[in-house]
This record gives sequence, structure tokens and C-alpha cells, in this order.
Amino acid sequence: MGTVVGAGFASGQEVLQFFSFFGITGIFGLLVAALLFVFFGLVILELGRRLNADSHREVIQYAGGRWLGTVIDGVITFFLFGALTAMAAGAGAIFEEQFGLPFILGSLVMVIITMLTVLLGISGVINAISFVVPALLVSVLGITVATLVTSPLNPGEVTDWARAARAAVPSWPLSAITYVSYNLVLGVSVLAPLGKHVNNPKTLQKGALLGGIGLGIGALAINLTMLSRIPEVAGYEVPMVFVAAQFSPLIQIAYSVVLLAEIYTTAVGSLYGFAERITDQGKPLFKWLVIGTGIVAFAASQFGFSTLVRVLYPAVGYAGLLMLGGLLYGYAKEHLIAQPAYKRE
Repeated sequence: MGTVVGAGFASGQEVLQFFSFFGITGIFGLLVAALLFVFFGLVILELGRRLNADSHREVIQYAGGRWLGTVIDGVITFFLFGALTAMAAGAGAIFEEQFGLPFILGSLVMVIITMLTVLLGISGVINAISFVVPALLVSVLGITVATLVTSPLNPGEVTDWARAARAAVPSWPLSAITYVSYNLVLGVSVLAPLGKHVNNPKTLQKGALLGGIGLGIGALAINLTMLSRIPEVAGYEVPMVFVAAQFSPLIQIAYSVVLLAEIYTTAVGSLYGFAERITDQGKPLFKWLVIGTGIVAFAASQFGFSTLVRVLYPAVGYAGLLMLGGLLYGYAKEHLIAQPAYKRE
């Protein structure tokens, strides 16, 4: 879950763009997305375990073949750096909008903390993600319950307001698939090597199931919150913080801190996946690559959060459809065509 949730998810902007603009029918899109997260998450974890993957490359090469795998690998590697840049920009935006601090300070602090965590290795990445995700779910569900009690959802009003033309993708089924696609393009960088560290297939199955359900519940809660405060939230770059501010300044600040923590988990996963793809963690080059990548991402983040997300995420989502197709092929090759020769059992 921590590899998927981040600035876009916790801010409410992703859910608004990909689901809320479709009104009530967007809820069906969320259900489809949750099922796809379970299925493809399990495929990636299981392939990572059986291929003994050190990065996403082994899984993608197996699933997509030599040529398609190379293209998908390039898309993933590019997006890992792009996501790191977007997260640094997101931290800058929160520092500036919520705390009245310089944008550049927020970006700098986020990049430095992210680099230090990644230099601790995969255990540091997993610990960071595992600590933050429960805090996000509790915060989101709390705000959702409070919002629905004080501002009940009005289906008629939502239906009248629904503006599919403003959504990032033209239809809710395609929006659900694209949403999963670009999130897994980012998530595969951590999920693939994570599978290597788990020997029990049943543990992976439970992880994929609970992860997909948790993501679905979290996104549904954010969506219901958005829909209950339509149309006010549609004009905000960080709509969930706007909703939190309606209850008290203290809640607004607390949620802003949680949002920063979620940005941190995505930034950590992105930087780790990018560096691990280029060189092994144990090699001396890894440390310098992490530092150099952080510096370049910090400089690029100054273009701004909304600009980076608006341009980058939908484009990578469409490109990521190639990855989902490759993973489907890999699943079919393993389960329907022939038993793979690489099995350790």
C-alpha cells in the first residue's frame, strides 16, 4: 500500500481526477481498481519471489520478453525519477501553502530525508512505509466519517455536478485501469524485490489481498469525502487538507503532516527503485547514485507540483498499460501454458 499511496492519493487530487469527476459511477471504477491491485500485485510479488529479483527488471523482462520488456523497463525507470521529482515538489507546496515556509525548503528537506532512508537499504524502505500507512488510513477514515456526518452525500447533487469531461481519462472503466497502471509502474520497483524476501507464497497472497482491499477502502473513503463536499473541493490542489480545515486548524495541520509522511514513503520507494535498477545496493556506486539523483530531482522539483503531476501521471498511466499486458502474458505463461523452468520448489 505504501508503494501506491503518496502525495496524489493522500491529497485527494488523484481520486478527484480519476473517480470523483464521474460522480456515483466513479465508485464502480474504484471497485474495479481494487480488484486489479489485488491481482497484479500478487503477480508481481510472486514473480519477484520465484525469479529471486533484485529489481523490477527481472520481472518485467520475464513478463514482457526482450523487446517489450526493455520498453517497459525504460518507462518504469523514467517514472521512478519523475515521481521522486513530483514528491519533492509536493513537499515544497505543502511547506508553502500550509505552513508559510519557503517552497525550496520543503523540497530540500524531503530530498535529504529520502536519501538518508534509501542509504539504509531495503529494510529502511520497508520500515518507513510500514510505519506511515496505518496513520494515513486512520486519518482518512476519521475525516471521511466526520464529513459524512456533518455533510451527508447527496446523490442527486453529485449526479448533476458530475463532469466526466474534466477527468484525467474520458471513461470510468479506462480511468480505473489507467489509475492502477501508473500506480503499479511505480509500485513494481519495490514489490518485485520485496517478493524475493518472502519464501511463503501464502504470505504473498495475504499481502496482495489485504493491500488491494486496503487501497480500495482508502480510495473509496477519499472519494466519498470529495463527493460530499462537491463542488467546493474541485477548485483546490490539495482537497483533503481543505476538508480537514473545515473542522479545525489543528486537524488541518495534523493531516498536512500525514500528507508529508505519505509523500516521503513514495519518494523513498521511487529513489530506491531507481538506484537499485541502475546498480546493486552493495556497490560503492549506489551511494553516489542516490546522492546525485536526489540533487537532480531537487532541481527539477522547482517546476512545481501540479504541473509535474498533471503532465506526468496520465502519460505514464497509458504507457504502463504495456506493463499490465506483459504481466498478464507472464501470468498466462506460468499458469496456463507451461510450468516455468525457474521454479525453486
